[in-house]
Amino acid sequence: MVKLVVMGSNSFSGASFIDYSLSQGAEMIGISRSAESIEAFLPYKWRSHEKFYFHQLDLNQHLPAIMGLIKEFQPDYVINFAAQSMVAESWRTPADWFMTNVVSTIKLHDELRHCDFLKRYVHVSTPEVYGSCSGFVKEDYAFNPSTPYAVSRAAADLSLRTFHRAYQFPVVTTRAANVYGPGQQLYRLIPRTILFILLGKKLQLHGGGVSTRSFIHMKDVSEATWRLMEKGAAGATYHISTEEIVSIRELVERICQKLDVRFEDYVEVVGERLGKDAAYQLDSGKLRQELSWKDQVILDQGLDDCIKWIHRHFDALKAQPYDYIHKP
Repeated sequence: MVKLVVMGSNSFSGASFIDYSLSQGAEMIGISRSAESIEAFLPYKWRSHEKFYFHQLDLNQHLPAIMGLIKEFQPDYVINFAAQSMVAESWRTPADWFMTNVVSTIKLHDELRHCDFLKRYVHVSTPEVYGSCSGFVKEDYAFNPSTPYAVSRAAADLSLRTFHRAYQFPVVTTRAANVYGPGQQLYRLIPRTILFILLGKKLQLHGGGVSTRSFIHMKDVSEATWRLMEKGAAGATYHISTEEIVSIRELVERICQKLDVRFEDYVEVVGERLGKDAAYQLDSGKLRQELSWKDQVILDQGLDDCIKWIHRHFDALKAQPYDYIHKP
């Protein structure tokens, strides 16, 4: 039986990866600084999850306890989704982002490099490290971060490069396009748009929604992450992305069409966010060629999945906060 430790298990990506890993028969420990959320936000609770054990521990405060668990459990793999991850909010208290994403994360890496039982460490990073770019970029594209969040993630990525070179630390780094799917937090664009329309609330569209993105369903990201966990080349970085690019406005328009409402009645255009990248598009050819991966869920099907999820959990979701709440 494959044994995993998943850091950031309460995050959308972490909880979704746990759900996928349970379907593969894995046994897991999940670690997150917050208590488990409501069932609607934890996809692994939608199936049998007896082989999953949750521990509420904060990477910034409880590293010895985290390492104690890891050394006792002796997982084959550690997958780290834990990070301060909001872009716009990182301008307000950037030190919080640097403490979690750089200082505490590198302390974790420095402990993990001594764990001889560890086959691979999967570091979940972000394309934000590239800044705004044109065309499809490969994994060796130069870093040009434009926000405190992006700078903090780039710093940890660069540190891991040195750890691999100096210690042969078995790290594999992933950078996914904009992930989405059932279970995502309500401050993210797709669930927020759907819920606001169902509640009759107006959505603020920053900068008119002209920036372009690739949106990839979390099922496809989880499958890719699993393959990279098992077979990714140590020291390598892999992009996980679709080839379909849409503007933010076009995405919101599609959701409006699916819910049979007029875009103009539910959307308010406001100013752009500070440092927001106009575009980043990831070339995922390396992952496709080396591990024969391909995305399966097209955007229209994925949006339907999200709409069904919100309808199914509507009473619980409408009672939840709609905006991001920062925790230092």
